[in-house]
Amino acid sequence: MFHKEGQKIVIFTFFLVVAALFAAQYLVDVEWARLTIQIAALVVLIAILQFFRNPKRPVTPNFDEILAPVDGKVVVIEEVDEPEYFKERRRQVSIFMSPVNVHVTRYPASGTVTYSKYHPGKYLVAWHPKSSTENERTTVVLHTPKFGEIGYRQIAGAMARRIVNYAEEGEQVTQGEDAGFIKFGSRVDLLLPLNCNVTVKLNQKVTGAKTCIASVRKADD
Repeated sequence: MFHKEGQKIVIFTFFLVVAALFAAQYLVDVEWARLTIQIAALVVLIAILQFFRNPKRPVTPNFDEILAPVDGKVVVIEEVDEPEYFKERRRQVSIFMSPVNVHVTRYPASGTVTYSKYHPGKYLVAWHPKSSTENERTTVVLHTPKFGEIGYRQIAGAMARRIVNYAEEGEQVTQGEDAGFIKFGSRVDLLLPLNCNVTVKLNQKVTGAKTCIASVRKADD
């Protein structure tokens, strides 16, 4: 299953690759050159197909957990001063997505969208410390039953040139549902309350809508 944001690119690439295969077969006489062109065309098609894949991941909403919004690797776990919306210290968990990861963004929790804003910006590499505040990005805040307000940011990387965000203020959303897409390498920051229990570690690989990022802190934690 492929994401709707990639349908036009997938169709265009498919026809382009088919044309390249036929052109190489009938117009290129040198066998090694013909095979090289055909293999390269197929590799491009496979790369595009895998990038826009959208695997189904059924979720039973859990108000006590924040799930990973994307696939990737945890590259930051730290306290930060969040100046855009919360204007207070937050616990930031950042997930870096390489071009081979699934790039669908999913809602990390169920709740109400209280803030959703797009910011144009630069295209620094996604792991750069300033990418959270200077790159093209969207900031979304959800009001949840157990955690209060939590935020997440879709951040464009050096290769990304378009962020798609479906969250609209006032909308009720469900944990695990499709929240958007980032085209090519990128990163997502989660902005969580300080009193939550972060359940992942640095450099841990996580899966969107499956891996628990944080849970409600119990009295004995």
